Amino acid sequence: MITSLTNIIPSLFCYNFIFCFSVLANVCTSHLIPYNDHCSSVAPESISPHRSYNNNSVPLLVTSYYTGGDKLLGRRPSEKPHYYFTKSLKLQITRNDPYKFEALLSIRSPYGYYSSGGSFFNKTGTHRAGPITFLMNGFWLESSRELCMVGSSSWLSEEGQTVNLDAALNLKFADHNNPTILSSFVCGNLTSTANSSANQSAYFDPLLIFSFPILPLYNYSLVSQELDGGFDVPKSDSLDLVGSEFCSMVSGRYFVFEMLYAAECKNMNLTSRNCSPLGGDGLYLPSFVSLDMIQCSADQRKVRYTVRFRNITRGVFYEDFNPVWTLISEGSWDETRRRIIIVACRISNAVDGCTIRLSLWYPATWTTRDDAKVVGRIWTNTTVNDPMYFRKINLRSSDENDMAVFPGLRYEYTEFDRVQKFCPVVENNTNIYPKGNSRDMKFDIYVGNSKRQLFASGDAMPISVGNKFYGIFPENIPEEDPLSISYKIGVRPFRKIKFDKVFPSLYSSMNLRSRVEITAEGVYDARTGRLCMVGCRKLFSYNNKNPTTNVLTDCEIIVNFEFSPLDARRECLVRGIIRSTRAKIDPLYFEDMSLLSASFYRKLAKQSKWRIEMEIVMALISSTFTCMFVGLQLAHVKRDPNLLPSVSLVMVVVLSLGHMIQLVLNFNASFRSSRQVRTLRSGLFLEANELTATMAVTVVSFLMEMRLVGLVWAAKRHSSDGNEKGFWSDERKACFVSLVMCICGVYFLGVLRLSYAGLILDGFLVPQVLFNIFTGSTEKALAESFYVGTSAIRLAPHAYVSGTDYYYAKIRTGGFYSITWGVVVRCGIVVLAVIVYLQQRYGGRCIIPRRFRRL
Repeated sequence: MITSLTNIIPSLFCYNFIFCFSVLANVCTSHLIPYNDHCSSVAPESISPHRSYNNNSVPLLVTSYYTGGDKLLGRRPSEKPHYYFTKSLKLQITRNDPYKFEALLSIRSPYGYYSSGGSFFNKTGTHRAGPITFLMNGFWLESSRELCMVGSSSWLSEEGQTVNLDAALNLKFADHNNPTILSSFVCGNLTSTANSSANQSAYFDPLLIFSFPILPLYNYSLVSQELDGGFDVPKSDSLDLVGSEFCSMVSGRYFVFEMLYAAECKNMNLTSRNCSPLGGDGLYLPSFVSLDMIQCSADQRKVRYTVRFRNITRGVFYEDFNPVWTLISEGSWDETRRRIIIVACRISNAVDGCTIRLSLWYPATWTTRDDAKVVGRIWTNTTVNDPMYFRKINLRSSDENDMAVFPGLRYEYTEFDRVQKFCPVVENNTNIYPKGNSRDMKFDIYVGNSKRQLFASGDAMPISVGNKFYGIFPENIPEEDPLSISYKIGVRPFRKIKFDKVFPSLYSSMNLRSRVEITAEGVYDARTGRLCMVGCRKLFSYNNKNPTTNVLTDCEIIVNFEFSPLDARRECLVRGIIRSTRAKIDPLYFEDMSLLSASFYRKLAKQSKWRIEMEIVMALISSTFTCMFVGLQLAHVKRDPNLLPSVSLVMVVVLSLGHMIQLVLNFNASFRSSRQVRTLRSGLFLEANELTATMAVTVVSFLMEMRLVGLVWAAKRHSSDGNEKGFWSDERKACFVSLVMCICGVYFLGVLRLSYAGLILDGFLVPQVLFNIFTGSTEKALAESFYVGTSAIRLAPHAYVSGTDYYYAKIRTGGFYSITWGVVVRCGIVVLAVIVYLQQRYGGRCIIPRRFRRL
């Protein structure tokens, strides 16, 4: 935290310093710009002492609705706004007196940036510290709500040169007394006063500015009169919006709509007139329309929107503002027909006809084929001969990743005939499976292809269980077998996967959030753990490579899931498959997608709490006993130092390295997390105090083992220097054979990981056995308490795993702690301890047949 603050504070200081310096530079470098040459027709200059203003005469202007000025903003052709920078324009009055206003106009450009080392630079590599700031002065005309100002700014060109920009700002503000849609927004422009030919470096294209402020006294004049709804929908098919929930339900993500054009409008090879809401010949059709709420009145159930046509394929909306593609509108809730009626007007510096109508309603029923939150239609009330006339366009909310349930909404099962065809009844078994209304029915998934290659991840979440939506009073849902259920399954490909290449037929179903979503319904049988459903996927027009098709959904899909029993000992708790029932030659056919989930059942997770506590105790006890057994071995060789040369140096080094690795991993776990829960290398969750105690005991054990290593090393070296029979040759042989055995283990087992290192530690007595064979020693070099006790510590984890759930144990400790390996390793540890006992009693070569002992 301290390091991050030390990095942030200088950055903030430098930013503020550069910003203030740029403002001061503007003051010093600004020169007199003739005001009347640019503003006399808007707000004439006056020195009358009777003119007076207050601080609230000119409202604060903050907006992101501006366009043009590409050179000023550093925009290059076809460049999109940068993700990390918010586009904004701010005008703030700094001083007013009876004669004139002074203001700062700040413009932040989102173009031309790239990230490098935590800082953002423009394409030329020049650091851009803050927004472009103009120091402006001018006059305000209260009667017409107009402001005109002139001023200048220091600007850094692409060549890195400082250029003085002179500009004139002309704004018309919204009325504050009884404003209507015609006078409810701010519009204007920022133009360069330089000559485009004589002073090209200081000239920039005009910047068109719009703003749509909240107006408390706004008059909904257009929707106050009776309006034609365009068409009728049965009242029972639409939800009613109560006053308290009106404003929350008429805004947000649901109000981005896909535009569904008539079939003849989709054929771009023909001239499709009267198709585009933008007018013209209709060859350019926007894919989406969004309604961004300006303000809402819950009491009157009326709302103001900006309506923006968009043309993107996916991702978040980062398109430039375009006045031609933007409408300003107001809407009202029609209680009789249960819909929102909206009147929209085109803008381009002035309102140009309020001839566009929108009608939106909330379907009261969801089905597998249609689960849109909001649907509607957009049309015009002009005649066919009008150049701005266009055909009616259906609208459908495009937020396919939201599971919000509106009051009064219900789900209707409509695919029972297909479910009975593809979902046969399966015989019951004696296992216990999750209930249909449990939280275990919601899980994350990984998705693979027919070659078992994972290419995507996702989730599966129930929509409804029985006649209730999932998560709403689940305890009241009757437990029927089989139980009707519906799901929404989302699949998102990994970043490096080109989905249009892997599954080209599914690419047309990828929504705005880069997800392929399948809505399915069927039956779940808690007696067998089988979930069988038929599903549908949407075909979005903006992804459809064959725009002439009228198909909106593909419902030839089968989804099967198989849940593991609640006492499952398998790795994967849920397995499934998504299969297309179409013929392979069908353009909508796709290969099978295999699904798997490794989520824990909640019941098993609760039952594992006692295991965690047991593991905490085991970790502390094993560390304490290890320390004690090493201490007994040190006492053993202290009583008879002549035994030290007969101790295998490789064995002691293996034990020391094992504790050193454990210490390193535990220290890494303690520093990696700042929370009170820490993770040990075996997956144990220990609180900070248990971790500290375990590490302290492990440090003592490691130091004692290093002491033993030093004593054995010194003893062997002393034996060689004293011209006695040296043990180094036999030690090298034992080391060589041990190393060969380890390499062969890696080769045959095909693994080299932490679990294999644990297997080597389990066989810590192998070097001692080999050393005794090569020396033929009968010395009792190892205390019985040492090798028997240490072997018992190595046996404990395998004995524990054999008595616990295999799935949890494998995740915690790796493949060599499985049931099969547990038996093999336990037998090996016991055999090694018995061999050492026999060698120290009858000689190192006692385990070798007599005829081979002299070789």
